[in-house]
Amino acid sequence: MHVNFTSLFAKKTLLGAALLLVSGFSGAAKTHYPLTINNCGRALTFSQPPARVATVGQNSTEILYALGLADRVVGTSLWFGPVAKAWKAANDKVPLIARDFPSLEGIIAKKPDLVANQFEWHIGPAGAVASYEQFSELGIPVYTAPADCAKDNQDGGDGVRKGMFDIGLVYQEVADLAAIFDVQERGDALIASLKAREAAARDKIASAGKNVSAVFWFSSADLQLAPYVAGRFGPAAWIAQTLGIRNVIDSAEEWPAVGWETIAKSDPTLIVLGEMSRRHFPADDWRVKKDYLRADPVTRLLPAVQKDRLPVIDAQTMNAGLRTIDGVEKLADALVEYGLARPPVPR
Repeated sequence: MHVNFTSLFAKKTLLGAALLLVSGFSGAAKTHYPLTINNCGRALTFSQPPARVATVGQNSTEILYALGLADRVVGTSLWFGPVAKAWKAANDKVPLIARDFPSLEGIIAKKPDLVANQFEWHIGPAGAVASYEQFSELGIPVYTAPADCAKDNQDGGDGVRKGMFDIGLVYQEVADLAAIFDVQERGDALIASLKAREAAARDKIASAGKNVSAVFWFSSADLQLAPYVAGRFGPAAWIAQTLGIRNVIDSAEEWPAVGWETIAKSDPTLIVLGEMSRRHFPADDWRVKKDYLRADPVTRLLPAVQKDRLPVIDAQTMNAGLRTIDGVEKLADALVEYGLARPPVPR
């Protein structure tokens, strides 16, 4: 099953937010400046709404677009896939700093008064692009996604989680950015829309089978090496838990490398394939993943492969962000399609 989620995601999110606004969803407080936001153990103070924002991370960019702030974005970077169609026209007007992770110089050249950052392994304690201190010395605040700061990122890389991902941290990110830009009404409407979609996805299936399990394959540095799969506490594991599915991976790392022989012993009911347009590695392409599973002497014997229980979902749904909700919806649809769950009985 392969679905083009980008346009559906944007349409559902924007339509839901619009309906809430039209129906009288209001009452959000105005921002009184100076505003101080506590973010990832740091206090960020704003004397006015930022006028120039550079983004490092697709989710950070799309939250700003969803809040109607595309005109404030002066440069974007770190794209895993195409922008949602609803925001394509706006995004086409925004300069691209880098398709992948940017340089410090590339960000500074845009003269931002805020950097919206998705991952601490790019900007953070051991940031590959820069540290918080480097931006602080330049007088540029960096707002990082709270869901990423919930991990231990001190050593760089993808980090380690100590507990299950909380979707509430994504809602906090929306609320924080809405407050920083004084668009709280838009933020409240967007959060309400996402929560409604989350609840609807939970109710979409009456129940999954008691023994349904899954592994979430993000990518592989080399197809002959162990694949990068979702750990037990990340957003993908939360998606599975939300739908009553057991993630067969026990590691607390966000994206551990686990050998196929080990995965095969767990005999997952589903092998969820991450889809992205970036091409760090050949396995970034879901088609390459599927071809490998069908050809490899170990994986081709797995029932999930033989029964073609290989749902394809956008890799961004496996990261913390707006699209995580889309991942819940798509995987719920897959459970019904494969006969592993029953849809609710109409009343």
